[in-house]
Parts: sequence; structure tokens; C-alpha cells
Amino acid sequence: MINNPRLTRCVALAGMLLAMSFCLGCERKQEQPAETTDVSDTAPPTAKAEVAAEPTTKEQATASGDKPAEEQPSSPPDSEQSDASKTAELVPLEIKLPTPAFKGTPKNAPPGTTVEKPSGKLRPPFLAPPGATNVALDKPVTSSDSEPIIGEVELIVDGDKEANDGSYIELGPGLQHIQIDLEEPCQIHAILVWHYHGNARIYHDVVVQVADDEDFITNVQTLFNNDHDNSSGLGLGEDLEYWETYEGKLIDTKGVTARYVRLYSRGSTADDQNHYTEVEVYTSPVQ
Repeated sequence: MINNPRLTRCVALAGMLLAMSFCLGCERKQEQPAETTDVSDTAPPTAKAEVAAEPTTKEQATASGDKPAEEQPSSPPDSEQSDASKTAELVPLEIKLPTPAFKGTPKNAPPGTTVEKPSGKLRPPFLAPPGATNVALDKPVTSSDSEPIIGEVELIVDGDKEANDGSYIELGPGLQHIQIDLEEPCQIHAILVWHYHGNARIYHDVVVQVADDEDFITNVQTLFNNDHDNSSGLGLGEDLEYWETYEGKLIDTKGVTARYVRLYSRGSTADDQNHYTEVEVYTSPVQ
């Protein structure tokens, strides 16, 4: 037993301080929340960097300056490139026009005609492959009228397209046609016809066809038809009638291949006769 009073008080004070420290420690432990696990904190640093660097939406890609793959410029389709290259290879067709026989442009068409309105301007240049030429010149030609009223059928392909007497032929009334033998199959780009341009007139039922044989049985194709009521029995035409001018009528034949060319008409607004001054057929060799 300790008899020293001072020592006894010190021991008692120390015990009280130890008990108080123990109680405070228990209270702090009860107030502290339970520890939670952050899944992102457990991921390796490299994995978190990869997730943060990868955009997840189109908007994030645009904001970061990266262009989405679907918006990258692409080359034109092969078909468009092919069409563009073909157009680049075409050149204006060289056409020598005759002297104008009258001035001005017609204004009023007779009743019952479906005539296109004259533009009052020169026809735009017609584009064709380089080297396209008029192969109808001096080729064999025949007509449905075995005895023309005026002229001979050879005048149609003699190169003279002036509106002068002696430059054209006149066939009888009603439906008549002329036919040109190109003597071999040709790739035809354009047909140019002058009926008679000495004055303003409209020829009726103008129909242009091509075929592989002279009897027009094999591979017959209609390239132009302005017979809007099928009065000539060659089919219902959708093309417009037109005024005769020194420029002639140019028909785009779009490279059709044929040997024989046939042109029909059935009188005009001037009279019932049928006239032809010149016909040109522009072709390239068959590939």
C-alpha cells in the first residue's frame, strides 16, 4: 500500500485521464462513415486515359477537331467520271450554212399546226466526236416518187444547199420520202435536212428513220416524228413542227448505228408538194 498521499493523487489523476482518452476514441470511431470503394480509382491509369481520349459521339468528334469518317470527301462515281470524260472529248460540228434567203423570223403559225416558237438566235454549236463528217455527200439516193416534178434526186446529196432554182427537187403531193444509202453501217451523230428555205414555211409529218436494210425491215428506228395525229400512219409523233430556215433542221441521233436513212414529209403550208434541197448525215466509223 502506498502511504504517500501525493503519489496516490497522481496515480488517480493519471487513471482518470486514461479513461477519458479511451471514451473520446470510441466516440470518434462511431462518427466516421464506412469506407466506400471507387471503381474508377481501382482502374489502371492507362485504361482511364484511353477512355477519356476516345470520343463517343459525332458531336464530341467535331468539337475535338476530328472529321467523322462519313463526312470525308469521296471521288465522283465512275459513271459520272466517264460521262465527264466523254463530254470533254466532243468538239463543235463544222457545218457550212447556205446564204439566208429571207430576213426576220415568222411569228404566226397557221391553225392546226404544232410549231415550235423561233428563238430568233443562231442554233448553238452541236457537239460531236472529233472527225465526224458528212458521209451522205454523193451517196446513192432514191425517192418514193420515181419521176420528180422538178430536179433529180442526186441534188439532195450534191453539197448545194442554197435556196436557188436548180438546187432542190420537188416530189408529188401526199406522203413522200427520200432514202440515202450510206453504203456501210455508220455511227450517226446528227442528220441535217433542208426541205426548201426560199421563204418561211412548215412541212407536215416530217419523220426520219434509219434501218439496216433498204426495205426498212431490220432494226428500224424512228429518230424524229412531228406527225402529232398519225395521219401518215408512221406512228404518233411527239416532236414539234418547225419553220424552214437557212440553218436547216438538225436532228440529234445520239450515235445510233445504221446504213440507210429515210426522210418522210406530206406537203407544207405553202402547197401540197414535197421538196428537198439537201440532206447531210454526220457519222464516225463504227467502233
